[in-house]
Amino acid sequence: MNYWKKVTAAERQLRIRKALAENVNFSKDASLGYPASKLDGKVFYEEAPFLKDAAMLQSFVANPNHIGCHTFGTSEKAFKGTQEIEREVLNIIAVDIFHIEPEKFDGYIAPGGTEANIQALWIYRNYFSNTFGAHPSEIAILASEDTHYSIPKGANLLLIDWLKVPVDFEHRSITTETLEAVLIKAKENGKKYFIVVANMGTTMFGSVDDPDIYTSLLEKHQLNYKLHIDAAYGGFVYPFSNASSELDFRNPKISSITIDAHKMLQAPYGTGIFICRKGLIENVLTKEAEYVEGLDLTLCGSRSGANAVAVWLILTTYGAHGWFEKVCVLQMRTTWLCQQLDLLKIPYFREPFMNIVTIRASFIPEQVAERFNLVPQKHDTSNQWYKIVVMDHVEIEHLSAFITAL
Repeated sequence: MNYWKKVTAAERQLRIRKALAENVNFSKDASLGYPASKLDGKVFYEEAPFLKDAAMLQSFVANPNHIGCHTFGTSEKAFKGTQEIEREVLNIIAVDIFHIEPEKFDGYIAPGGTEANIQALWIYRNYFSNTFGAHPSEIAILASEDTHYSIPKGANLLLIDWLKVPVDFEHRSITTETLEAVLIKAKENGKKYFIVVANMGTTMFGSVDDPDIYTSLLEKHQLNYKLHIDAAYGGFVYPFSNASSELDFRNPKISSITIDAHKMLQAPYGTGIFICRKGLIENVLTKEAEYVEGLDLTLCGSRSGANAVAVWLILTTYGAHGWFEKVCVLQMRTTWLCQQLDLLKIPYFREPFMNIVTIRASFIPEQVAERFNLVPQKHDTSNQWYKIVVMDHVEIEHLSAFITAL
């Protein structure tokens, strides 16, 4: 690991204090030009004694604004301390987890995975337009029917089509035959450029796509494409549970990855992470943001620097080995649940390296689903699946109570 180190509580506290000291201090500094300030002092009392031991809460009260992309060019100097914290987080994720070379990526901590996915779609739509003169009607998103709803949302916003690839009902995977049929029809309809979204852990099933199925067929048909990995859920699980995973930047065909820290990492909401290779993010440069130092290359613009601090605190509390151990425990709990379902002969889907188990709805009485807060695939009478996500708070005693109820 180049960047991911475990540090003590005292070291973490010192590091955050140093970062905040390098930011503008709205309580003391003469800062007249920023349309921002610390949190309202009448509501959020900054002299509360417990704050001195709470680095995260200190960051929220200081209210740093992380507008811009701090891996690209210059950034607002008023928040340089916590911007460096964000860069440290991105280095851990991009270099140590997803194996890109240092300094060879751009990215930022977004307000969520939905934005991070749309950021990728936006970049590639503009890339095809800027590089090949492509019209939006010639560009299509290629993703499975299990793909997160941020993809059709992005397609709607960007005025490009989403080509929904069917998946096998039992195995939740796409096949070469179905994908090729979609591609042939797309070519007939004038599609020339493709934004591929492959999943590392779909929301409902935890299923993981094989991107080679996409890329081999697109290359066979001599079609231009960019490949994005939606690892919003699986990004903090799959690389640790599957030692042979190649869903990272060692695959030269992968251009970008989305990861959410507010899922498995248990960071506060608003911590989606977007990472892409150098040479891509400038396709969404907003030149009109002339008052922003370094201009802006993000969809959201202003965002909370405190969220970057939160992710940094979690990563440095565990370290790489501590996080691996946590994932292993969740994998064991998930395997235990699957063993119990096997004994009851209840059919389910589980991606072997993920901690999501999706059970056929016909085997789950409605009162059991309600008692244990299972999430349905659809909130109507056509629902066919319920899912269980084995998060940190889901212990064997909870799973055992569920099995007993079944």
